[in-house]
Amino acid sequence: MKTSTGQTKIETGSAMVSRRTVLAAGAAVAGSTVLGAPTIWAQNLKDVKLNHTGMSYSTLADIGRMATEDLGFEVTMSVVDHAGMTNRMFNDPGAIDVADIEIWQAKVAVPQGALQGIGVSEIRNWDKLTTLYTQGVFNGKEVSRQGDSPFEFIYRSGKDARDFATAATDFVNFVPGVYNADTLGVRPDLVGRDITSWSDLLSSDFKGKAAIQNIPTIGIMDAIMALDAAGEVKYGDKGNPTREELDATISKLIELKKAGHWRALWNTFDESVNLMAAGEVVIQSMWSPAVTAVKVQGTPCVYQPLKEGYRGWGNGLGLMSHLEGLKREAAIEYVNWYNDGRVGGFIAKQGYYSANPESAKANLSENERGFFYEGKASTDVITSPTGEKTNEAGEVRDGGSYEERFGNVGVWNNLMDEAEFLFAKWNEFNAA
Repeated sequence: MKTSTGQTKIETGSAMVSRRTVLAAGAAVAGSTVLGAPTIWAQNLKDVKLNHTGMSYSTLADIGRMATEDLGFEVTMSVVDHAGMTNRMFNDPGAIDVADIEIWQAKVAVPQGALQGIGVSEIRNWDKLTTLYTQGVFNGKEVSRQGDSPFEFIYRSGKDARDFATAATDFVNFVPGVYNADTLGVRPDLVGRDITSWSDLLSSDFKGKAAIQNIPTIGIMDAIMALDAAGEVKYGDKGNPTREELDATISKLIELKKAGHWRALWNTFDESVNLMAAGEVVIQSMWSPAVTAVKVQGTPCVYQPLKEGYRGWGNGLGLMSHLEGLKREAAIEYVNWYNDGRVGGFIAKQGYYSANPESAKANLSENERGFFYEGKASTDVITSPTGEKTNEAGEVRDGGSYEERFGNVGVWNNLMDEAEFLFAKWNEFNAA
């Protein structure tokens, strides 16, 4: 629908989210077959080139190389930021084949018709994919619905629909991708005490040595978790705060900034790594691969489990609407391959989880499987995806097992109803 100013708006359940808002956020070929395909199909497939576009933490050149090796056609990776992803989906959609989007980005991409429907029957490992996405439950319990949980946005009512079905259907908007449970990064050698709560991010103990990420849609969630835990602001729904709650949240962040609490508002992955590795910051918003990158340098860094739970997030692999024919078939092969195990084993060492946990575990050594998924102490050193040591023998993963971590998600990354108001207030925070 259009507003009085002619601005496109998109219905997402009870929310009205403007496109402008989100723009701001903003098999190796062998013998006669490829993955069981007929010979002629395989011969044509080698000429296909697919582009996978997404954020830096999941759109990894190594995954593109692995796919090209295994599938017999070229998969290239294009990295964008959040706003760049949305801009490209709408302004240059032909440049993307597989869109690696965060769940909240689907709230704009799907109603605008950027993504086509995928039949569940086309996903050959569907029954093995995590119920976190497919059923909205984890270990038999319903996952938190505060924020944008994957189950709420994965299904559509029909192949050509532009909606979000409220129950499972035969068509999905995206195939489950990587996901994780995020928390705070901590320098255990420098904080001087135990860190147990999100409220520790705001503690005067760390004045001038704390940082928060300068990505409004995610940074605000870390702030909300911290302020709620500290009792500074109370929220009816941390995943969808009101204007009054957002106003109070940003006011507190500005107050802390003027008092010299924040060493930095970091904008990039590398900036977060450098701040922590240098000891300029001892507690901050952080992503799991950034913690790994600090540890690779031989610097202690912990992804600290907190009593209020984790901030969950998930990605989906969507097929752009222009895909058809052989190229669409190749894209289906790619997203099936993505959840067949090799990627899962690779990204586990980065700290992320695969949508097909069992195949991911099968692509890890017994030592790695115990460490990353089962909450066991490592029996040998643990390495990053590229082979650098991150953990000594005898260490246990921060937060414990897969079940312990994802059984304790308090809120999900989201695109809230008051997103435009948030961006305006976050700009005030930056300028303060």
